[in-house]
Amino acid sequence: MIGRIDTRNRQIRKKEIMESAQEPPVWFVTGCSTGFGRSIAAHLLKKEFRVVVTARRTGQVRDLSDHDNAFAVALDVTDEGSVADAVGRAQEHFGRIDVVVNNAGIGYFAAVEETSPQTVQRLFDVNFHGVSRVIHAVLPGMRAQRSGVIVNMTSMGGLVGHPAVGYYCATKFAVEGLSESLRHEVEPLGIKVMTVEPSAFRTNWASSAQETQDPIADYAQTAGAARRAYRDSVGKQAGDPDRAAHALFKAVTDPEPPRHLLLGAEAYDVATTQLRARAKDFQAWEGVTRSADFPTSA
Repeated sequence: MIGRIDTRNRQIRKKEIMESAQEPPVWFVTGCSTGFGRSIAAHLLKKEFRVVVTARRTGQVRDLSDHDNAFAVALDVTDEGSVADAVGRAQEHFGRIDVVVNNAGIGYFAAVEETSPQTVQRLFDVNFHGVSRVIHAVLPGMRAQRSGVIVNMTSMGGLVGHPAVGYYCATKFAVEGLSESLRHEVEPLGIKVMTVEPSAFRTNWASSAQETQDPIADYAQTAGAARRAYRDSVGKQAGDPDRAAHALFKAVTDPEPPRHLLLGAEAYDVATTQLRARAKDFQAWEGVTRSADFPTSA
């Protein structure tokens, strides 16, 4: 009798797994109230995918949550309890999470010297530790199902530093580094890790970012000029968030998704120029570089 019950339970579980596999994948997207997050969630819902639409205040995503395939959840990525609750509710509602898009983030405009320790801490708490908290929360489920994709939205500023956003860039470089290490750990378990590096897009990032209230005159022509340029660019950026959402969807759903996805012509041009510049330095100083090792025996 026990053997028949065990066999029946296995058959039921197999049926549940097969039915789950036939359903649209579940995407968990952070920061859906504006910008990339909103565009990504809207695009996925049009594609009839199941989407966990998150925002600090769910009233900001009510229009998205009205869709049959949407599940709106309050999420503050700076609060570990909020992250655990949101992921748990998503898994309970849909039964699984297939793709995570870590999009929530903030900016700040100031020279490095103009940036207070409190601001630095806040930037890292949202942009880096927020990503880390979500990753920690979703990995047990992804490991159990031996599948999943973790998409970490960084920035062109996660590959190349720029004036007036030094600490913002530092948070994005940190996410790039974390993603590289994580990729080595989880790819053997069937889990993909992708970093997405956009250039300037017509989101509210530049208009919503705070800036130093105590500028230093010596940085007027560097960080100061950059701050003004960021503000002046609002509404004129080349990048289209809706097209970016389509590009990201295409990359994630490809049988061989890229490990890095640049978004926007400027991102491609700046990143490839940086690669060439680094290669030039590496090659020019190869002799000095190699001389730092203990001599090899003949």
